[in-house]
Order: sequence, then C-alpha cells, then structure tokens
Amino acid sequence: MLIRCKQLIFMLCLLISASACARGLPEFTDLIEQNSPAVVKINSVERPHASRGNLPPQYQQQIPDIFRHLLEPRGRERRPVASLGSGFIISDDGYVVTNNHVVDGADQVTVTLTDRREFDAKVIGTDASSDLALLKIDADDLPHVKWGSSDKLKVGEWVVAIGSPFGLDYSASAGIVSAMGRSIPNESRENYVPFIQTDVAINPGNSGGPLFNMDGEVVGINSQIYTRSGGSIGLSFAIPASLARDVVAQLKDKGRVDRGWLGVGIQDVDLNMAKAMGLKKPHGALVAQVEAGAPAAQAGILAGDIITRFDGHKILEQGDLPHVVGRTRPGSEVAVNLMRKGEEKTLRVTVGALPSEDDGMEQASSNVPASNVGGRLGLIVSEIPDALKQRWGVDAGVLVKEVVPDKPGAKAGLRSGDIVAQLGFEDIGDMKDYAKVVKGLPSDELLPIRFFRAGQPTFRTIQIEED
Repeated sequence: MLIRCKQLIFMLCLLISASACARGLPEFTDLIEQNSPAVVKINSVERPHASRGNLPPQYQQQIPDIFRHLLEPRGRERRPVASLGSGFIISDDGYVVTNNHVVDGADQVTVTLTDRREFDAKVIGTDASSDLALLKIDADDLPHVKWGSSDKLKVGEWVVAIGSPFGLDYSASAGIVSAMGRSIPNESRENYVPFIQTDVAINPGNSGGPLFNMDGEVVGINSQIYTRSGGSIGLSFAIPASLARDVVAQLKDKGRVDRGWLGVGIQDVDLNMAKAMGLKKPHGALVAQVEAGAPAAQAGILAGDIITRFDGHKILEQGDLPHVVGRTRPGSEVAVNLMRKGEEKTLRVTVGALPSEDDGMEQASSNVPASNVGGRLGLIVSEIPDALKQRWGVDAGVLVKEVVPDKPGAKAGLRSGDIVAQLGFEDIGDMKDYAKVVKGLPSDELLPIRFFRAGQPTFRTIQIEED
C-alpha cells in the first residue's frame, strides 16, 4: 500500500511538472494566423545579357572576356535567371519590404499573396548597404504588419520567422535571439547593420521575410545565414527593425538613403594598445586614418585617437562605430568621446553625408552633353562628380549615365553607374578623351574595355558593329 502511494505521488509530481513546463512554453498559433496574410512570396526574373554567358557568376570575373565566348554553349538559347524570396506588406495601400539581394538586377518582380493573388511590383528604391528594398503593388485594403522596437529585444527572447524557404509557401519557424549587434561587412566591405543573430531555422527563400516578437510585431528582416551545407545550422541574421524603418522611410520619400559620414579608417583595440593608451580594458575604435577635409578632420580627430563614445552610444569594438555614425542624420552636431595619449577628450563633430552613387548620378545629370545620345557604344556618359570620385577612389574616366539596349555597351554588360577608364588601349581621362577615343575605335573588332563598378576594376571586351 505504501509503495502504491509513493508511485501515485511520483506520477502526480510528473504531471504537475509537465503542466508547469507547458505553461512556460510560448504559443505561436495566434501570432502566425494573424500575421501570415501580410507575408508575401517574391519572384524576380533577370533577363540574360549577351555578354554574360552561362558560367557561374563567381567564375565569370576570373576569365578574360576575350576568351569567354569560346566557353559559351553554341546553339543553345540563354534562359532568364529567376530568384525567390520573401517580403511583407507594411501598409494597406501596397508597400512591401524585402531584401535588396532578392530584387537586385531584376527586370520583373512579382509579389504573391497568401490568397494566391499575384501583382507586378514596382521597385520604389533599394539600399545595398543595408540590403533592403521597398516595392509597391497596385492594390488596396491589404493586410499589413506592425513595426516593433528591435532596441528592446533581449538575448533569449522568443522570435518567429514566416517566409518561403526553398519555395515552400508561408512556412513558420521559431527560436530565440542568440546575440545582438553582430557586425558582418557586406561585399563592398561596408558595415552599417548591427544584425540580430537568432537560432531560427532560416533557409534560402526566407530572405526578406519578417521576424516577429511575441507581440506579433516585426522586429527584424531576415537577411543572411551562416552555413556550410546550404541549409540552416542555427546561425541566422536579421536586419533590426529600428534601422529598417528609417531606411524604408527614406526610400519611400526620396528613393535613396542618406547616411552619416565621419571620414575615418578604424581598427580594433587589442590588449597591448589598450594598456599603452591608458584604457583599463580593450574597447573602442582606434582611428588609423583621417581623410583630409572630412568631418573628423574638421572636428580635430587625429590618427591614434580611440573613439569610446559617439553621440552617447558606447563604442565597444570597431564595428560599433559605423553602425551609429551611419544612422546619424547628416548635418547633426554630436559629441565624440575619445582617448588621446592616455587622456580623455570630448570633441564636437558635424556629421557629413556619405557620398552615394545615386547622389553622384543626380549631380551629373545636368552635365550630360545634349549631343551625347549614346553614340557608337550606346552609352550616355558624363564627367564624374567629385562625390563619386571620393567614394570610389578614382580620379579619371567618364560616368555611365544610361546604357542603350542592344548596343555595344549593353552587350558588353555595362550598367548605369559604371566608370569607364580605358577603351581599346587608350586611357580615358575625361569627356574630351572619351569622345576622341570612341571616334577612332575600329569596327567589328574585339576591344578591351576597363571600367570601375562600385570601386572595383573590371576588364571586359566590347565590339562596335560596322558603322
């Protein structure tokens, strides 16, 4: 009898423990049911370009253009390149947020809702630095999400992702916030996003989809995963909603994003440097270089200074500084706390505007000669604005304003924003050089062309059809 009582007590304890555990676990069903209608699937299509061939993109840049045509399959039609991603509706009149890399280079973007309605989307604006894009579809009375505050997120908090991994529509996955403020430079070595790290199962196709907190608010936009297999291994990264809301507002207002600019080159502070500079422990961003005439130089910041606070924000490592500077409105005057030769100093700096490619294109628009309507290359070009020269580190060439379809420039793969620095075997210094060299180029002959794209030099070939 005593043994039976002990068994009953033990079983009762197990039931109570299981019930307590169940009460402690989150319930996702209502959250997913209420927010799924505002999540969309995004299909983008990029038409093939004559100069690209069928080689994988990672190998195309490694093969000289003069040989690429030998490697392309003959007699086979090139097919459009399609990509898949996710997004979410932020207003009932059809504004949609997704990742820039989901729609980058796309000639056609289609948005599919949970009720299977499909809409052609217009790209309102994109921002490669934050990997965000704003789309617009022609519809009204649409379900939409609520923005939340990513600044209030804590490590260990439950979050939910909804998207289309591998094209499996409107899949939900859950996990916790693993870390905050992760610094991950993009392909252009820019570092303006303090990513939210989670262990939520994110896979290809989830890109651009929302990350919800338990109140059903969007606190992040799923952007990247770390993987060796191509699938989720529990390391996913989302763009914080606090940053995304500002970027989206600027894209909606003016189609581009203005970022703060300090004009310094920085590096981390190691233990030895911290001791030498009078710091109790390694922290801050060590200024390795100050650009002449930049806001930092004007404020008196010197190479060797260690920035420990910017506008009240702690700078624990070098990656923290671009995050806070980039989010600061250009023209704002802020306090910068730093260590210089073991002494603490506070300087006032007026934050500048980071030169952008869009800015340079707008500044150049009034400088395009009326007579230049494409010419023999099918390129409308102009002088390079100083802002772009400074940003991309080039001092000669001409800026491509527009590429005429089916002309030699388009067939060579040039795009708006490229800077042409060499044609044939002649260097291009300015518009005068460009006009002279183009005029003398032979027809029906493969010629080298060197240009800069986002500051990176590239060689390809171009052929002018018989005049």
